[in-house]
Amino acid sequence: MSDSGVEWLDDDQQVAWRSYIRSSRALETVLDTELQSGAGMSLSEYELLSMLSEVPDRVLRMSTLADLIVQSRSRVTHTANRLAARGWVERRAAVDDGRGVELVLTDAGLDAVVIGARVHVTGVRRHLVDPLERSELMVLGATMAKVRANL
Repeated sequence: MSDSGVEWLDDDQQVAWRSYIRSSRALETVLDTELQSGAGMSLSEYELLSMLSEVPDRVLRMSTLADLIVQSRSRVTHTANRLAARGWVERRAAVDDGRGVELVLTDAGLDAVVIGARVHVTGVRRHLVDPLERSELMVLGATMAKVRANL
C-alpha cells in the first residue's frame, strides 16, 4: 500500500507492532481476570488503590491519580465511585484549595490492596517476568519508558 506522505510499516515493523498490541491486550486481560477472581477487583481498580497505598497519608488528588494511571478523569471518577461504595476509598475536598477532590485510601482499602497485590504480583511474575530473560525484561522496561516519554 502506498500513500503520499505516509511512511508505511515494513514487514518486520508490522510484525513487531502486532505482537506488541496483541500481547499487551492479552496480558492486561489475564491480569484483570485474575484480580477479579482472586481479589474481587479489576486491574484499573487495583492500580488506583495501589497508587494511593504508596503515597504519604494514602491521599492523592483525583487529577493526579488520573495522570499517574493514564486514565481520563471521568474514568477515574467512575472507578472511585465503585471503590467508595465498597468502603475502600473516601472523597474529600482538597486540603490545599478546596476546589479539587482528593481520594483517601481507607484501612479497608489498604487491606483490599494487600490481597490484590499478592494476586497481581503472582500474575505479573507468571505471565511477564518469568518467561523473559532478565536482560529482555530490562530492555522491555527501558523501551516502554522511552515510548512513554515520547508521548
